[in-house]
Amino acid sequence: MAKFTIESTYHLPIYRQRTYNAPSLEEACRLAIEDDYWSDQKEDADSAGATYVSGIWRGKDTAYKVSPLTIPSEFGGSVQRQAEHFETLLGVLKILAHETADSRTDLVYWYGRANAAIAKGEAILAGTRDPDQRVY
Repeated sequence: MAKFTIESTYHLPIYRQRTYNAPSLEEACRLAIEDDYWSDQKEDADSAGATYVSGIWRGKDTAYKVSPLTIPSEFGGSVQRQAEHFETLLGVLKILAHETADSRTDLVYWYGRANAAIAKGEAILAGTRDPDQRVY
């Protein structure tokens, strides 16, 4: 039986509450983001994110010693899954939005990819495994 070293993690919100004097809401937000002083930070363990896989290596105790393996999408963090899938959705949407009457033969091809992208997007939002990689 194969052995794998798995690194899993979760995001722990660290926050601070500070008052900023600013001429607008946007400027106050900008000041908060640019503020590097965090000595009064607090941890919010009650709002910790879900556990996800952040690294996989073949073998026992091999983390960062051998080349990492590709993490299957459904075991990655939900925000990362969404960000990575956004590029696919945008690409398919751009193709379909720019189709012309002269290129209708490609529509069947792109509709299939659009349906596959929709299925994966729904799985990401539901927090479930990716659908089969077939094109619908």
